[in-house]
Amino acid sequence: MSAPADFTVADEDGRRTLRFTGALTLARLQDLPSRLDRIEPAPTAIDLSGIERMDTVGAWVVHRMARDRSIEVRGADEGASHLLEQVAAADTPLKIRADTRSPFFRVLAQIGEATLTAARTLLGLLGFFGGTLVSSWDMIRDPRRFRWNAIVRQFEVVGVEALAIVGLMSFLIGIVIAQQGAVQLRQFGAEVFAINLIGRITLRELGVLMTAIMVAGRSGSAFAAQIGSMRLAEEVDAMRTIGVSPMEALVLPRVMAAVILMPLLGFYASVVAIIGGGLYCWVSLDIPPVTFIQRIREVVPITDLWVGLIKAPVFGLIIAMAGCFQGMQVEGSAEAVGLRTTSAVVQSIFLVIVIDAVFAVFFGAIGWI
Repeated sequence: MSAPADFTVADEDGRRTLRFTGALTLARLQDLPSRLDRIEPAPTAIDLSGIERMDTVGAWVVHRMARDRSIEVRGADEGASHLLEQVAAADTPLKIRADTRSPFFRVLAQIGEATLTAARTLLGLLGFFGGTLVSSWDMIRDPRRFRWNAIVRQFEVVGVEALAIVGLMSFLIGIVIAQQGAVQLRQFGAEVFAINLIGRITLRELGVLMTAIMVAGRSGSAFAAQIGSMRLAEEVDAMRTIGVSPMEALVLPRVMAAVILMPLLGFYASVVAIIGGGLYCWVSLDIPPVTFIQRIREVVPITDLWVGLIKAPVFGLIIAMAGCFQGMQVEGSAEAVGLRTTSAVVQSIFLVIVIDAVFAVFFGAIGWI
């Protein structure tokens, strides 16, 4: 059995040295700590060459004495030195409360973090877009790699199943536009010009824009959740293992479905919104449907239709890319699926509105007003 921990104090080379002996372990310390506190005058060096073994408690006793009295420790072997280093590294005061910063610097830090996150996300989205283009080119070169069943399935999810909610939303928006326009124009006795408002704003802007927002909340979130769940279940990694490209199997069918069906959904939404506005004009303004349709044909230029149809596939691409990209970023826990799904919807709607503003400036510059 190891000898109990003990010490001797002697003058060596003009220095008062505390020499430990025995085992500096919890079981063999006994009253050593209290005896060490009574040593006067304080030693200037601690010698550990005579100890048999030492555990963490013994290392803490030595470290505390050396720290409190600024004593040099020598003679420790490799194991004892490692223990003393670990104890010294852990000897840091704990903060009950975190350091407080002024509200200005805290808000500034949050803005900086949000900016960096947005920049990293944008760069990642651009890289993901490049990967999608590469996969698309590979499939164009080898059409046999097209997954027609997956594309048709996404047609159903993105387009067919969305007809009801998009139609209802557009119908009500048409009624709201007609009602608000008629209320304002009635002050000038020009209620008939509500038809101009309904026709131009639905075909040019609101039809495709509201459809894009609805598809982003419905299909974009579904893309992120589906791919994110597959990431958590390691199905995406399994696809790579067996030689199946996740870009070709998961991303491209969804992107193609959104790009192809957004113009159709946007045109459908515009027509339904015009029907809703026409119904309100018929009931409240006593404008017959024939007059309403004739007026629409007179005041709405064909360029308004082309504007909506040109913007729609771009919006579909943005929504699908954002949803698939965020789904591919899921990792860790199931909570990440919800966070990435929310990010997909927010980013896609934000980008759709930004691109819509860019289109408005562009079409205004070329005279399509």
